[in-house]
Amino acid sequence: MPDAPAPKTSAFRTPGEGSSVAISAITVVALFFLWWLVTHMGWIKPLFLPKPLAVLEQFWLYVTGDVNDQPLWQHFLASVFRVFAAFALACVTAIPVGIAMGMSRVARGVFDPPIEFYRPLPPLSYLPLIIIWFGIDELPKVLLIYLACFAPLALAARSGMRSASQEQIHAAYSMGATYWQVILHVILPSALPEILVGMRIAIGFGWTTLVAAEMVAANVGLGQMVLNASNFLRTDIVIMGIVVIGIVAYLFDLLMRWVEKVVVPWKGKS
Repeated sequence: MPDAPAPKTSAFRTPGEGSSVAISAITVVALFFLWWLVTHMGWIKPLFLPKPLAVLEQFWLYVTGDVNDQPLWQHFLASVFRVFAAFALACVTAIPVGIAMGMSRVARGVFDPPIEFYRPLPPLSYLPLIIIWFGIDELPKVLLIYLACFAPLALAARSGMRSASQEQIHAAYSMGATYWQVILHVILPSALPEILVGMRIAIGFGWTTLVAAEMVAANVGLGQMVLNASNFLRTDIVIMGIVVIGIVAYLFDLLMRWVEKVVVPWKGKS
């Protein structure tokens, strides 16, 4: 009797499965068209929403340096340094703290109260205190972004330490693994996906805090460029700066997604 043909599974997809790139592209084009339409028809005054061409012109002037301000690359490098210096420092400190919180009730009892206390506070609320303590140099700017990145990283690492199943842990012990071997080879690999998600969230918080951080006597930076333009009601420069900040943050998020696929290819697979 001939073998029965294998069932076709391509028609049965999990809800939400598949690429959404085309839908995202259409959405972006539709938003830009709507922006062009309402400004071209004069439904919104340029003071509140300038035309896309005006924003593009300001972008080109800042790229070429033909403005009464630092060129865009100087603002960009200053902001990237502040965000990534704070993010790197948060990764080095927050991830070990989160791992310790997941492993030890003592560490959890020590670090949980201060993290949960300051985590919901908006950065502007403790910005004056940071200025009083650390002055107006680069340190308070980096510190403010660091604090924004620290909490989500620590909590993600703490949550990830609980991802390993008891069966995996008991199986490792039954094969003669020591406590630290179980931590390194069983629990940490299980925690890695959540740690990487925490890194994506943390860098988003870092970029969100950028404008607040550059309120501290900054004379260069994307956030400072936006704040300075808002003082002179230059909405075209404000929108241009917001778009640049958003694009850079999105590109880094794409990079983190790629790292996640490379480092933890087993995520989401049974």
